[in-house]
Amino acid sequence: MKKAKVDPFIFWASIIVIIVSSVLLVINRETAEPILDDIMTGITFKLDWLFQFMTFALFIILAWLAFGRFGKIRLGEEKPEFSTFSWGAMLFCAGMGTSIMFWSILEPIYYYTAPPFGIESASNEAADWAVTYGLFHWGLSAWALYALPTVVIAYSFFVKKQKSLKISTACRGVLGKHADGFIGKSIDVLVIWSLVGGLGTSLGLGVPMVSAVISDLFGIEQSLGLSIGIILIWTVIYCASAYSGLYKGISKLSNINVYLALALAIFVLFAGPTLFILSNFTNSFGLMMQNFMQMSFYTDPNGQSGFPQTWTVFYWAWFAATAPFIGLFVARISRGRTLRGLICSILLWGSVGSWLYFAVFGGYALNLETNGILSLTDILTNDGETAVIVEVLRSLPLSTFVLFFFLILAFIFLATSLDSATYVLSSIATKELKDGEEPARWHRLVWGVILAALSISLLSVGGLRVVQTSAVIVAVPVVIIYLLLTISLIRWLKTDFPTK
Repeated sequence: MKKAKVDPFIFWASIIVIIVSSVLLVINRETAEPILDDIMTGITFKLDWLFQFMTFALFIILAWLAFGRFGKIRLGEEKPEFSTFSWGAMLFCAGMGTSIMFWSILEPIYYYTAPPFGIESASNEAADWAVTYGLFHWGLSAWALYALPTVVIAYSFFVKKQKSLKISTACRGVLGKHADGFIGKSIDVLVIWSLVGGLGTSLGLGVPMVSAVISDLFGIEQSLGLSIGIILIWTVIYCASAYSGLYKGISKLSNINVYLALALAIFVLFAGPTLFILSNFTNSFGLMMQNFMQMSFYTDPNGQSGFPQTWTVFYWAWFAATAPFIGLFVARISRGRTLRGLICSILLWGSVGSWLYFAVFGGYALNLETNGILSLTDILTNDGETAVIVEVLRSLPLSTFVLFFFLILAFIFLATSLDSATYVLSSIATKELKDGEEPARWHRLVWGVILAALSISLLSVGGLRVVQTSAVIVAVPVVIIYLLLTISLIRWLKTDFPTK
C-alpha cells in the first residue's frame, strides 16, 4: 500500500488552531462557557428553522439522487473493497460510537419525564413517545446528514479522480481553483476542528460511563486517574487499529464491534420483557412514521417549551458538525458501489442499527420505570446519568457478566470511532491521496497521540465541555459547506451526464 505526503500547511495550521483555541478556551472558561452557552442557545432557538429545513431537504435530495437517473452511477470501476457486512459495520461504528449505548438508555427516560407537544409528564401518552423520539433522532434524518457529504466526497474521489480526500476538494465544482487556495485550506482546518471537538463529545460521554461501570464492577473509586487510565487504554487500541490500516485494523475491529453489540442487544431482548419490547417498538415505530413530518418541522414557537431546540435542533447541529468526518471516512471505503446503493445502505444500515438499540435498551429502561421495578427518574435526579446506566444493567440476569460485556463493548465501540477519526484526520492533512494510497503510519499515530493528549489535558483541567460546545457551534458554517457540496455535485452530474 503506497503512502502519501503530508500537507504541511493544513497539518501545522490545524494543530496550532486546536492547541491555541483549546488553551484560550480553558484559561478563560469561566467567562467563555456562559458566552458559548448563550451562542449555542441562540443557534438552537433562532436558527431552529434553518436546521429543520436543511435536514429534511437533504433527505429529499438523497432520494432524488438514489431513485433518479443518477442512481446507477458507479463509484469507480473496481469491485467493492469490503464485503457489505464489513462496510456497514465500519460506517455504523464510525457514526455512532459509544453515544448510542449512552443515549439509548437515557433518552427515553428524559422524554418520559419531559415529553413534547405539551403532553403530561409521566403519563401513558408520554410513555408512548419516549422511545418514538429516540427512533426519530437517531434514524433517517440523522443519517441523511451523514450521507450527503459521503456521496459528494465519494463522487469527487472515485468518479472525478480528484487527488485528495478532503471537503475542500469535494467543493471544487463550486470553488474551482479556490479549492486549493486559502478558502479551501480554511474549510479543511475548520473540519478538523469540528472533528476533534466532536470526538471530545464522544469522550465526554464515554469516559464517565466506562468509569462508572468499572467502579461498580471492581470497587475502584471514580477519579481523574481512572479516567486518564481509560483514555490511555483507548489510545492503545485505536492507535494500533489505525496503524494497521483499513484492511487489517479498522475493518476487523468494526466487525468485532458489531458482533458484540448485536449479541448484547439480543441478550437484553430475551432476558428482559421480550413481548413488551417488541410491542413497544412496533407502537413507537408507527408513531414515528405517522408523525415524521410534524417531528421534522416541530419548533413550538407558541408554547415555547424548548423541547425541539434542546433535543432535535441540537442533535442536527451536532451531527452536522461531525458529518464531514463521517463523509470522508465512509467515502473512502465505498469504492465500487453505486450512488443508489451507497445512499440506501447508509440510511438503512445506520437507522436499523440505531433503532435496534433504542428499541431494546430504551424499551427495557422504560419498562423498568413505568412498572415501578426501578425508579430511574429518581436515580437520574439523585445520582446522575451514569448511575442510571449502571442500575439498568444491574437489573438484568447475570448482571456482573453483562456489566463486564458492556465494558468491553464500550471500549471497542469508541475505539472504532477514534481509529476512523485518526485515519480521516491524517487523510485531510495529506497533500494528495490517490486511490490505493493511505496516509503514512506515523501520521496516523501522531493524530492518535494528539487526540489522547488533548483529551487528558482537557479532562484534567475541567475544560472538556467548553471545547465540546465550541465544536457544535461550528455547525453554523458547516451549513454553508453543505450548500457548497450540494451545488458542486449537481454541477458535476449535469456536466458528466447531460440530459439527452
